[in-house]
Amino acid sequence: MNSHPSGLSKRQLLDIIQKQRFGVEYQPIIDIQSGAVVAHEALSRFYSSEGESVRPDLVYAALHENPITLYQVEYAQKCLQLKHKPDTQLFVNLDQDAFFATDVEAINNPFVQLIRDYGQEQIVVELIENSELNDAIQSLSMIEAFDTLGIETALDDLCHPLSMISVSVLQLVGWVKLDRCVLRMQDKPVFMKFVRQMIQFARCTGKKIVLEGVETERDLEAARVLEVDYVQGYLFRPQFINIVP
Repeated sequence: MNSHPSGLSKRQLLDIIQKQRFGVEYQPIIDIQSGAVVAHEALSRFYSSEGESVRPDLVYAALHENPITLYQVEYAQKCLQLKHKPDTQLFVNLDQDAFFATDVEAINNPFVQLIRDYGQEQIVVELIENSELNDAIQSLSMIEAFDTLGIETALDDLCHPLSMISVSVLQLVGWVKLDRCVLRMQDKPVFMKFVRQMIQFARCTGKKIVLEGVETERDLEAARVLEVDYVQGYLFRPQFINIVP
């Protein structure tokens, strides 16, 4: 059985795609002051024919070799995520390669139309901060398109050691999501000075700040010390929607 470099066999990947063995996890985003759930992030989930969870990063690593298939899976995932969304604001991750795979201008892009159909005032589009220059250029182009259309955007994974910060992207987004590594690197003074400067910049420019990866009460206390606005992570119970044919 031929295997993909991602670790998935071709048969496994084809089965996931053809049978749409998809799911979604809605991870709550919590107001650090009130403790209220103010939003959710939709996280893609995939399953084997036996119903076992398959790591999403492995699936997407394989899909990136074929942009059209990536688009098809990403679009199906977004349909599932929006259809079952909780009654809160919803953050959805959108892959730049999937967005541009259709070669359609932004205003007519299928993802834009889908978000508008489900009520764009309730959706925040997340872009991952990437280490590749071309990805950063695509991120900016996509952010500019959503900004022009009045759709809110967020920058994910800020302060991740491998990310490339685009000043233009950082200026345009309304939300900044600090990577979980912030909690794991609190003993690095220089790194934490940078994190605090990013928080100060976000606050001075009216952006909302979310700290990801909060898993313990100690993490929550660290978030309070950093004075972020919101927290997200497995300390808070997620909701699952599993579609496993």
